[in-house]
Amino acid sequence: MPTQLSTNQFATQLLLSVSTAPLLLVLVGSRALIATLQELGQTSEEIFRGDRLPVLNISPQQPEE
Repeated sequence: MPTQLSTNQFATQLLLSVSTAPLLLVLVGSRALIATLQELGQTSEEIFRGDRLPVLNISPQQPEE
């Protein structure tokens, strides 16, 4: 019976150690993704700001008779 218990403990520890690295990569990657998306949002706001858009000269239409 002690070998079965140690085998289960070994399997649990192995599973935990194997799953730790991908979990940390997901956490770090999600932070980088969030930072990139925030920067993209700020950049798109700068592109579509009113002072950067061209002024359109629209002449008033004459009423048709």
